[in-house]
This record gives sequence, structure tokens and C-alpha cells, in this order.
Amino acid sequence: MMERQLRSVKVKRDTKETNVEVELCLDADATGSSELISTGLPFFDHMLSQLSKHGGFSLRLYVKGDLHVDAHHSVEDAGLALGEAFLKALSNKQGIRRFSSIAVPLDEALVEAALDISGRPYLHYELNMPPDLPPLGDPPFDPQLAEEFWRAFTTKAGISLHLQRVRGRNVHHVLEASFKAVARALHDAVRIENSSIPSTKGKL
Repeated sequence: MMERQLRSVKVKRDTKETNVEVELCLDADATGSSELISTGLPFFDHMLSQLSKHGGFSLRLYVKGDLHVDAHHSVEDAGLALGEAFLKALSNKQGIRRFSSIAVPLDEALVEAALDISGRPYLHYELNMPPDLPPLGDPPFDPQLAEEFWRAFTTKAGISLHLQRVRGRNVHHVLEASFKAVARALHDAVRIENSSIPSTKGKL
């Protein structure tokens, strides 16, 4: 029986605003999970580490961006590059589970994530956090940028993602629960179940 090829890719994204490098392996169970994440935004690094750890992915992600202007470019371009890496690593999506949903708690916070690796990008983002929250970390990470990250990621990855805060007051807890929830849902959805394409169209 032939061994299945590891779903591993490298992606680079260079613009006048950012330089992004991503190395992703979806099959960390076979390679050993590892992460090396540096975006210049410590809180964002912490969130991406949650995505890697709880998704069971090996992830190396480096961003050099114009943080002196704003963190938006770095966060959005990280999402675009990581989404592109996911799409390439999944290839034709043969045998994947495709759908997944989960609710993840973190202390007083509870966040639900449901996703479909459908090839049709869509984001429903309902964490309902106040618009005037103070930034997190130094350099500062605006909590509203999490939505921009997920929009960029789902657009490039071709994933339909629904994220909803069930409850929670602490913004750190809510955001961390959301990244962990997406991580666990992705971990389940990319799992290989058989050898067929999970669509009646025969293509995703």
C-alpha cells in the first residue's frame, strides 16, 4: 500500500506593504507539530500559535510589515498567505471530511465555529465585541483586526466559516476561544476519511 503524500506547502506573498512567508503541513501527526511564528505583533503571534497547536498543523509564518503605518496590512496579508497555503495543501480535497463544527470555552467565554471547505468563500463573524476596545499587546493589536484576518483567510482558502460568540466578556478570552474553535474545526474537516471527493458534483 502506497504511503499518502504529506500535504505540505510553502507560500510567499510580497507587496509594497508586507513580506510574508508561510510553511504549512496539515499532517503534523506524521511529521511532529512545530511552529515558528513572527508577525511583529505578539498578541497576533499568540493567536496564530493557538491555530497551529490546536489544529494539529506544523506552521512557520513570518511577516515583515509596515507596522509604523498600521497593523492592518500585516494581519490581512498573513490571512491571505495562510489561506493560500491551506488551499494549495488541500489540493483537490480528495477524501477530506469537509464539514465540521465545535463550541470551545475559555473561562467565561464560549465561541462556536462551523465551517465547510466548499471552495466558496464566506465569513459570518458575530463575536459582537464593542468597537472601542483597547488594543492588545505591544505593538498594539486592534481586536477588530481578527475579523479582517478571518475574512482574508476564508477568501483565499475557499472556506465558508461561521463564528459566533455565545457568551464572554474578556476580549482576550473571546478571541482566543475563537482561534481555538476554528483550529479544532479545521483539524476535523481536513482529516482524510476515504478516497472520494466529498461533493455530489465530483469537484470542490
